Amino acid sequence: MSSRLLSPEEIAVQAGQQVPYLRLPERGTVFAEREMRLRQLAAGGHAMRDFLLFMAELAQAQHGLLQAYPAVALPDAAALDAASRAGLPPLPAEHWPRDAAWRSGLRRLLAALLPRLAGSPALAAVRALQDTHAGDDAWLDQQADRLLTGVMLGLDLAATPLVAAALQVYWTQLVLATQEARGADRLPPFGRTDDATLCPCCGSRPVASISRIGGSDAGFRYLQCALCAAQWHMVRIKCTHCLGTQGIHYQSPQRVGTEARDAKPATEAETCDACGHYLKIVHMERDVNVEPVADDLGSVTLDLLVSEAGFRRHGINLMLLFGDDGTDDGGGG
Repeated sequence: MSSRLLSPEEIAVQAGQQVPYLRLPERGTVFAEREMRLRQLAAGGHAMRDFLLFMAELAQAQHGLLQAYPAVALPDAAALDAASRAGLPPLPAEHWPRDAAWRSGLRRLLAALLPRLAGSPALAAVRALQDTHAGDDAWLDQQADRLLTGVMLGLDLAATPLVAAALQVYWTQLVLATQEARGADRLPPFGRTDDATLCPCCGSRPVASISRIGGSDAGFRYLQCALCAAQWHMVRIKCTHCLGTQGIHYQSPQRVGTEARDAKPATEAETCDACGHYLKIVHMERDVNVEPVADDLGSVTLDLLVSEAGFRRHGINLMLLFGDDGTDDGGGG
């Protein structure tokens, strides 16, 4: 009779330890750490080096934008309480009335990027967006609507990473400002919602999951929101799409189609035989510098291999979308 060793998370749960459910992004580090990881991945002779370096420049611009973001409209106490009672996220990406600040933020991102992209293949896309559409509020909001609702038809894929970057900073600011406005002496504005597969803050899909080290959440697995960067707890060896626990496997580029079990890659795809979906997981215990968005972008080959095996991605990376016109599946890579 064989037995499986319990993970630190399972041991903690069985011992009755309270698992921290939600980890909100930190203003000073969320985009700075992403930039650092993207540059680290690009420095290793990566096949997507130019793209990763562009993403690093974009993350640096996002960091600067977030540090001095203007005040934006926030949900009041009644709206927060209503969302909590209904089991819904209080800042839903698909329905939240976006403040005009997100468009101003996009224009500031473009202005910050252009001087830093001399010789970069991305320069043309940034300049095209600034020269053609940056002043067209209706067009920008239409692109944001399509991006946030997963509608690929009519989405300008060249402009999408830039639009997404501005939306990420805006929603990160929304989350942080809502938390700050609620105050330490009142109930937190964010908590568990009815759909555990979506972000409890904004209702977006995760980009990947991360197994953490250090502190009270050491050994626990968290899903990271593709939009606002909030992380919420989900136990390991559990499908992030159907929440099943049977038929869960872990694949890496070295192991797809093989039975090798000695490799310990920092990034794997967690696949579910029951529903046919997958989501990547990055392991801090194998590489302390992993960052879900950056490592997801740096492992597109894994997406291709797992997709060829018949699995469909549950999460999304707003910085790199796959899809053809006429589809409404915003699966990310």
